[in-house]
Amino acid sequence: MTTDKQNEAKIPSMDENKKKLPDGGLGLEILQIIKESQQQHGLRHGDYHRYKNYCTRRLRRLRKALGFKLGNRHKFIGKKITVETVTDSRYLLMVVMEAERAWSYAMQLKQEANTEPRKRFHVISRLRKAAKHSEKLEKLCESPKVDAKTKLEAQAYTAYLAGTVQFELQEWKPAMEAFNKCKTIYEKLASAFTEEMSALYRQRVEEISPNIRYCAYNIGDQNAINDLMQMRLTGGGGGMMAEKLEALITQARTKQAATMSEVEWRGRTVPVKIDKARVFLLGLADNEAAIAQAANEETKEHLYETLLAECRDTIQAVKEELKNEKQRERSSDSESGKVSNLQFLHSYLTYIKLCTLVKRNDSMAYTLQAKLKEPETDENKRGARPQDLIRLYDIILQSLAELSTLQGLEDDHSFKMEVSLKTLVYKAYRCFFIAQSYVLVKKWSEALVLYERVLKYAKEVQSDAKNLNNLKDLPDVQELIAEVNAEKYSLQAAAILDTDETAEVPSQQQVKDNTPLCNRLDSFRLDPTLVGKQPNLVPFPPEFQPIPCKPLFFDLALNHVTFPSLDDRVEQKGKGGLTGYIKGIFGFGS
Repeated sequence: MTTDKQNEAKIPSMDENKKKLPDGGLGLEILQIIKESQQQHGLRHGDYHRYKNYCTRRLRRLRKALGFKLGNRHKFIGKKITVETVTDSRYLLMVVMEAERAWSYAMQLKQEANTEPRKRFHVISRLRKAAKHSEKLEKLCESPKVDAKTKLEAQAYTAYLAGTVQFELQEWKPAMEAFNKCKTIYEKLASAFTEEMSALYRQRVEEISPNIRYCAYNIGDQNAINDLMQMRLTGGGGGMMAEKLEALITQARTKQAATMSEVEWRGRTVPVKIDKARVFLLGLADNEAAIAQAANEETKEHLYETLLAECRDTIQAVKEELKNEKQRERSSDSESGKVSNLQFLHSYLTYIKLCTLVKRNDSMAYTLQAKLKEPETDENKRGARPQDLIRLYDIILQSLAELSTLQGLEDDHSFKMEVSLKTLVYKAYRCFFIAQSYVLVKKWSEALVLYERVLKYAKEVQSDAKNLNNLKDLPDVQELIAEVNAEKYSLQAAAILDTDETAEVPSQQQVKDNTPLCNRLDSFRLDPTLVGKQPNLVPFPPEFQPIPCKPLFFDLALNHVTFPSLDDRVEQKGKGGLTGYIKGIFGFGS
C-alpha cells in the first residue's frame, strides 16, 4: 500500500500542471505511468493477476481522493467522466487505469487459456472493453484543457489497444494499420523530447515492430518471415507475440523439413523419420549462424538457451520413439549387436546438446576472463573471481565426459582422441584458475605446483594435436603457456616480498604458543593475552588422568550355602479360629 501511494504521488495535480505547462493545460505522462506501474506491480515476472489487482486498488483511491464515488456500500450510482468534469489530470488517470485493468485481465485469461480453451472468448471481450476505455480517454483529451503531448499519447495508446483487439481476432490489415499509426506517433514523440523520454518511446516502437511484421506476413509479405526469425532469435517479440512467432517459425520449418529425409554424421547416414527432429536439424545451421553474429553477450546467452531448449525437446521425442522400438524388438525376439539408426540419431542429438553446452560455458568463461582483468571501480559491487571460472570449467569437463560415453561411437578412435584432447585443454584452464585462487590467499607453493601442472597439460595438448587434423573449436594453449610463465615470475617475486615482510616482524610476536602460564614459568615471553579478559593461566577444564580401576568382588561361597527352612514362620491361610487366636495371645505363633 505504501508503494502504491508513493507512485500515486508522482501524478501531478492540476495546479502543478499549470505551473509546468506554459499554456496552463492539463498533462499526463501516459506511457511512463503505464510502464512504471507494470514493472513495479507484477509484469516484470509476468504476473498479470497482481497488476490487475493493483489497478483496482488505485482506481478506488483515485475516486476517493477526487470525491468521485460511485454510490455507497448499499447502492451503486453510475457516473460518467465528461469534458466538464475533467478539472484535474487524475480524472484522465482514472480512465487509463480502467483500460489497464481490462487489458491485464485479458492477458491473465490468455495465460490460463492454455489449459482452459473456453476462456479465449472472454479474452476478446476484455480487450474490447480496454479499447473502449482508451477511446473514451482520447475523446476527453480532445478538450482544450489538455496539452498537445497528452493528446498524442492518448491517440497512440488507443491505436495500440485497437490493434491488439484486431490482432487477436486475426484481422491482419486493420491491426497493421492501427500498429503503424501507434508507431508513427511514438516515433514523432521520441524525436521531440528529452533523451530519457525518447528512450521510452523508442522501446515502445521496438515492442510494436514484431506485431507489424507478423501482420505483414499474414497479409502476404513473404520477406517478413526472415525479419520475424531474426527478432525471435534475438529475444524480440515478447508478450502476446512469443507464442505466435514460435508457431509461425515451426510451421515454416515444417514445410521445408518435408524434403529432408536423412542426416550424415561420423561417416554414417541416418534416416530421420521424426518430424520434430527434422525441424530441429533444419534450423540448427540458422541458430548457429545467429549465435556467431550476436551483437552482445546477453543476446548470445539467449540464443544458446533457445537452442538448448529445442534440443532437449527433440531428444525427448526421440527417446519416446526409441522406447517403442525396444518394445517391438522384445516382442519379435530380434537380437542385433549393431546400434540402430534411431539410437544413432539419439547419440547425434545428444552430441549437439553437449557441444552446445561446452560452447555456451566457454563463451561465459571468456567473458568472465575479460572482467577478471578489469580493475574494480566499485568497492561495494563484487567483481569476477577465479572461483567463478572453476565452476564453469567443471561443467565443461562433465559434458566432455558424457560425450565419450555416446552409443555407436565405441570404435571411433579419432572421436575419442578429439574428446580427450579437449578434456586436457579445459583441465589446463581449470587448473590455471585454481592456481590463481590460491594466489589470492597467498598460498605460493600450492599455486606454483598448479602452474607446473598447467604447463604439463599444455605440452601434452601440443604433442597430441600434431596427430589430429582439422580439429575445430579448440582453444589456443600457446597463449595460456605464455600467461602461466608470466604468472610464475610474478608469483616468485610476491613470495620473496612476503617473506621479507614477515622477517621484519619481531620473533616474539611470531610465536603463537597456547601453552598455559603454569607450564612455562621458567621461560620469559611477552604475552599480551595475560592482561586481557581471558588470560591463559591454567588448563581448563583439566585433562583426564588414568586412575586404578575399582576392584569387583564376587561372593562365590553363596552358591554352596544351604539355608534353613522357614515354613513354620510363614503365615498359613485357612487355619484361623480360636486356636490361632490363643497362640497369638501367648506368642506361640511368632
